[in-house]
Amino acid sequence: MTRSESAPLKVALLGCGVVGSQVARQLIEQAEDLRARIGRPLELVGIAVRRLEIERPGIDRALLTDDAFALASRPDVDLVIELLGGIEPARSLILAAIAAGSSVITANKALLAEDGATIYSAAEDAGVDLYYEAAVAGAIPIVRPLRESLVGDEVTAVVGIVNGTTNFILDQMHTEGTDFSTALVQAQQLGLAEADPTADVEGFDAASKAAILASLAFHTRVRLSDVDREGITGVTAADIAAAKERGCVIKLLARCSLSADGSIALGVHPTMVAKAHPLASIPGAYNAIFIESRNAGQLMFMGPGAGGSPTASAVLGDLVTAARNRVRGGLGPGESHYSERGITPAGEISSRYYVSMTVHDEPGVLAAVATSFAEHGVSLQAVRQESQGAEARLGVTTHLAKHHQVIEAIAELDRMPEVHAGISLMRVEGA
Repeated sequence: MTRSESAPLKVALLGCGVVGSQVARQLIEQAEDLRARIGRPLELVGIAVRRLEIERPGIDRALLTDDAFALASRPDVDLVIELLGGIEPARSLILAAIAAGSSVITANKALLAEDGATIYSAAEDAGVDLYYEAAVAGAIPIVRPLRESLVGDEVTAVVGIVNGTTNFILDQMHTEGTDFSTALVQAQQLGLAEADPTADVEGFDAASKAAILASLAFHTRVRLSDVDREGITGVTAADIAAAKERGCVIKLLARCSLSADGSIALGVHPTMVAKAHPLASIPGAYNAIFIESRNAGQLMFMGPGAGGSPTASAVLGDLVTAARNRVRGGLGPGESHYSERGITPAGEISSRYYVSMTVHDEPGVLAAVATSFAEHGVSLQAVRQESQGAEARLGVTTHLAKHHQVIEAIAELDRMPEVHAGISLMRVEGA
């Protein structure tokens, strides 16, 4: 073996937070195992951080630098791991690393959902790898199955719980009777939610992941702006109770599926999920992704969706794969966007719905409600009415209907004097 065949592959790490520090420690602690798996040793040559003065136990301070651009663009580096998050400076740093000839491993779902095409194109032009398993569901291997294992099949739908924070909050509301605000504070105390939880609770994080999943599953460039999004801040105790009455739990689901015309239906919404559905039993901060394909049928992936060690596991898996490609002189799969499918307009996406409202408890009201739905092409599957003195709480479950049809029916109901304010709407899965 020549010197060049046995020399270490040099690794640069951008970011040393919860995940980055775990990656750095595992690179050091597992050095011999990684060498055996790759065929050459890995050498961590630098870690870019924003603040040099912070103590990082187990991390050699000599590796730290606050000049991320200089580290990312070093021509002697083989592999760059980007764990900074956000759009900038991450995009510029990744492009600099690619231009210098480095393969890139990233967990940056926001960047990939916003401008993945630019990163992919740069990597293809430079002849380097781009891996991002940790960008979608933490430790769960889902990117590689979609990119490689199912590439000979036709995926028809991907449905998943892809945000651990919201799953924890909704699980607490369902199992403990906790209100949203209290459950959010608990998530923050446990380190499951940021001080500013907007990206999680308003569905932006899940929507970014949905865009990546749809891009992979349907071989089409999908961006964050293509995803119809609703967070969980509006989920109430009454919604939780209604779900329980129907034998359901509420989950924030990311759904990507093929519409009848071949376009891609995309959405992230709080959804009533039947307890018989595999996704209903996913507890706490866990993630799970359910795939339907033409030939393989139904597949389920479940595991920790966040956290330092689980996410670092996915990063190191990508690192080993990219390093092996370097040793063997090959490349992994690039971007597949040959199908160029359109995006189904949000109003045209079909789903089943649960609609609840307070009405006057008098003869003819139920018939009027049913007529309003029928006039807008919405067929009812079930109706539940609970008297509350002079009023009644009416819960209606629809058959499959287009979103705009349900919204138009609700708008008409809202104008009816027999129907009080406060009509609520939620999608239904598997019930």
